[in-house]
Amino acid sequence: MNFLYRILITTVNVFILAAILPGIAIVNNNIFTAVIVALVLAVLDAIVKPLLILLTLPATILTLGLFLFVINACIILLDAHFVHGFKVDGFWYALLFSVVLSFFNSFVHKRAFPNTKKSNQF
Repeated sequence: MNFLYRILITTVNVFILAAILPGIAIVNNNIFTAVIVALVLAVLDAIVKPLLILLTLPATILTLGLFLFVINACIILLDAHFVHGFKVDGFWYALLFSVVLSFFNSFVHKRAFPNTKKSNQF
């Protein structure tokens, strides 16, 4: 159920950010396209992102973790490539979109589910 909430939050945030940010567009302002973007983004984050992090570990360590922003932007560009109707004008727009989307997803998730805390018990 938590997965569905995360997809819903990401869908709403993608739809809003596509309307606000320059260089990011959802063709015809279709909410269904935003749902597909959120689902593809979840799959890419689960499968492709860990592989990219593992392959680029030396660059990530050398840049003290800042290369993870590049990986996030690449994931957004891959999402735009796979989803018809989701347009990203370039790398810098993808970078801006990924940073703002991560911030808003975190913010909304913490506000919507304030009592869900991870337990560090054995």
